Amino acid sequence: MLNLMGMSSMIVVPGSGCSFKDARCTPRGSHSRGPRAVVTRASASSSDGDHQVTHIAPSRRAVLGGSLALGAALAGMPAQANRLLSSEWDLVDLPIDKSVVLLDIGFTGSDPNHGFLLGTRQTLLETFDGGKTWEPRSINAASEEGFNYLFNSISFNGDEGWIVGKPAILLHTTDGGKSWERVPLSSKLPGTPVLITALEGKGCAEMTTDQGAIYVTSNGAYNWTAAVQETVDATLNRVISSGISGASYYEGSFSNISRSSSGKYVAVSSRGNFFMTWTPGQAFWQPHNRPSTRRLQNMGYGGEDRLWLTTKGGDLYYVDSTVEGEYEQAKIGSRGFGILDVTFVNDKLGFACGGSGSLFKTEDGGKSWKRDRSTDDLAANLYEIKFTSGGLGFVLGNDAVLLRRTEQA
Repeated sequence: MLNLMGMSSMIVVPGSGCSFKDARCTPRGSHSRGPRAVVTRASASSSDGDHQVTHIAPSRRAVLGGSLALGAALAGMPAQANRLLSSEWDLVDLPIDKSVVLLDIGFTGSDPNHGFLLGTRQTLLETFDGGKTWEPRSINAASEEGFNYLFNSISFNGDEGWIVGKPAILLHTTDGGKSWERVPLSSKLPGTPVLITALEGKGCAEMTTDQGAIYVTSNGAYNWTAAVQETVDATLNRVISSGISGASYYEGSFSNISRSSSGKYVAVSSRGNFFMTWTPGQAFWQPHNRPSTRRLQNMGYGGEDRLWLTTKGGDLYYVDSTVEGEYEQAKIGSRGFGILDVTFVNDKLGFACGGSGSLFKTEDGGKSWKRDRSTDDLAANLYEIKFTSGGLGFVLGNDAVLLRRTEQA
C-alpha cells in the first residue's frame, strides 16, 4: 500500500482490500489515457502486524441529488445538425465551445445507447440515442471549489460509473449518471488520476495516476489498496544503471497510459524516450528501451498479448508476446503526422488516427492501412478512438470534433 504520508513507497498487503484475484472485482475492457491544484481530501492509515494499510477515505460524501442540470451558459444553442463525411463516418454537431478538447467517452452497461462524453473546461455531455445527439450537463459537486476541471476518463459497469479529472477529482454514480457524488481524495495521492476502470462487482474500480500509482477499491471508494510497491520515479531512480536509455529521476511521470482487458498496463514516459509495463501481480513497473531512434508517441494493446507502438514521426510498430521481441513496422502513409491512437475492433478490422485530421483503416489485422480522405479537411487533431461493447464507434479530437461511425458501416 502506498505510504501517502511520505509519498515514497508502497507496501502490498496480501489478502487485503480488492485485488485482481478477488472474485468480487475482475477486469473489464481496455483503456488508454494520456496527459494540481489541491482539492478537499482526507486520508487515514492503519496497521496490522507488519503490514500497513492506507485508506483513501472521504471526510464526507457530497452527494448531488436529482437529475443533472443543463449548463446555463449553453442554453439556447441551435439544434444539432450532423454532417455526413463518408459512408462510414458522421461529424457530430456538439453544443459546446469549439475550443474544447474531447478526452473520453463511455456508455452505461444497462443501456448501450446511453452514454457520456468528457473534455476540457469541465465538459460533460449526455446522449440517449447512441451518440447521434448530445446535451450538456453540469455536476454541482464538481463546482464547489471553483476549479475548471478537465474530465479525462469515464467507465461504467452496468449503471455504476466513475469519472476522474484534473485537478484531482473522483466522481461516482450508481444510477446511470442521474446523480453523481464527489469522493474526496487524499492530498498525498502521488500524481493526478488519468484513468479509471470500472471492474466487475458492486463498488469495484481501479484508478491509475500519471506517476504510476495503481489503486483498487471494492467498497465504492471508501478505501483503496495499492497494486504496486513504489511510484515510477522511485523505480527509475532504483534501476538507473540497468541499461534503460534516457531514464532519470526527474522523469517519473507518463504522457500516455493504456490498459488491456486483462489488466496489463503499458505507459510511455513523459519525454517519449522509453516505456514501462506492468502485469497484475508484479511489485514494480518494468522499464524498457524504445525500439526506434524516434521518440515514442503512444502505445497500447491490439489484442491480449500484442502491443502497438507509434513514434513522433508517424511510424507504427507491432510486437507479439514479449515487449523485448522483434518489432514489425506497419505500412501506413502517415505523411509525417503523428499517429496518436490505434484501436482494433477484431482480428482484422482496425482504425488509427492522428494529427491534422488523419484517419486510417485496416482490414488485414494491421499489415496495411488505407487513409480515409474524408477527414483531410478537418482542422483538428484526432486523439482517441473508442468502440463500445454495443458496437458503436467514435473518434475524439480537439476543436470539439467528434466522429461517429454510421450504422451502415
